Amino acid sequence: MIVDFGGRALDMAHCHVMGILNVTPDSFSDGGRFNRPDKALLRAREMVADGAAFVDVGGESTRPGAAPVSVQEELDRVCPVVEAIARELDVVVSVDTSTPEVMRETARLGAGLINDVRALSREGAIEAAVASGLPVCLMHMQGQPANMQERPHYQNVLREVSSFLMERVRAAEQAGMPAERIVLDPGFGFGKSLAHNLQLLDSLEQLNVLGYPQLVGVSRKSMLGHITGREVGQRLPASLAVATIAALKGASILRVHDVWETVDAIKVVSAMEEKGQ
Repeated sequence: MIVDFGGRALDMAHCHVMGILNVTPDSFSDGGRFNRPDKALLRAREMVADGAAFVDVGGESTRPGAAPVSVQEELDRVCPVVEAIARELDVVVSVDTSTPEVMRETARLGAGLINDVRALSREGAIEAAVASGLPVCLMHMQGQPANMQERPHYQNVLREVSSFLMERVRAAEQAGMPAERIVLDPGFGFGKSLAHNLQLLDSLEQLNVLGYPQLVGVSRKSMLGHITGREVGQRLPASLAVATIAALKGASILRVHDVWETVDAIKVVSAMEEKGQ
């Protein structure tokens, strides 16, 4: 499936790497490192040189217990960075936002993808996403960032995540979003225990049956810390293991902190797939 991301067409039958660029003071892994436009642009340059097809710019931390951010503050953080990257780099600029005003303004400034962890549930978000003309990634989350990891519970995590995502797909399509502009994200770590995350990872092929490209974001997350006992900065090997598994199971986009390392891992997966054809 070819998807047009704001004028850049990518084949979702292949796996692409999305570099994470948090322009926040409080994100769990790199909060505060890139919250100046000049530093953010430099980091984006590095990620593009390392092989990123997407740069995902986020101005609101969604880690467990994160503080809320005003609309104006999010606009002030995100817009200058999106505009600079879109102007200077050949890459799809993804905007990690749930805020309608940010969707509208960043689409005007050159963004190519709306990446919404709240799956267009905020008031006015669906209308803003449809009007933007951009693809959107709809993510599953049980609860909200402030409380999502307190007591996540499912009868059947795969069925419930799939059901939620398809409900949000129907809502988006009924509002005028074309099916070919929708990407899905099962939301690893968003209202899920380690057991839930592992069940979802094991079942990614079944989520592919839904018929939409999948984005997978597990880079450096706490589930990897629980498995390995490593701190955030020591989770690269575990992150690469999950990225490789996700690519083998059909993920179209991998959202990661460590770009060139993941690009190399996916090159190996692609070589093996080509050999088998």
